[in-house]
Amino acid sequence: MSEHQDCPFCRDPNVVIENELAFADYDSYPVNPGHALIMTHRHVAEYFQATAEEKAAIWELVDQMKAVIDRDYSPDGYNVGVNIGSPAGQSVPHLHIHMIPRYKGDMEDPRGGVRGVIPHKQKYVKKVRGI
Repeated sequence: MSEHQDCPFCRDPNVVIENELAFADYDSYPVNPGHALIMTHRHVAEYFQATAEEKAAIWELVDQMKAVIDRDYSPDGYNVGVNIGSPAGQSVPHLHIHMIPRYKGDMEDPRGGVRGVIPHKQKYVKKVRGI
């Protein structure tokens, strides 16, 4: 683990699964039951600073963590994403991918999924030509 003791992901993580370059932990502030974070062992601020090997290791764990979450929580779907930089909502400057299990009925109309990061743009609005 890293020497970045001011980073909550580097301090005493609860490792659910791991490989040589990355690990998974459950989110301390879950959006839904089973919400997990996949992050690099090496303290790197954001996704585009990671090596190709670290990126591959993270995505390998996304697949493996899906099996764990499926077994323990039986979700109906997933949102998987990464916030890069504070304007995109990143609050901890250590690369991490969110795996958010989704359950039928957890919100009234989930259409538009990750488009909801800008709430008024989540829903698809049919454009009318010539108006």
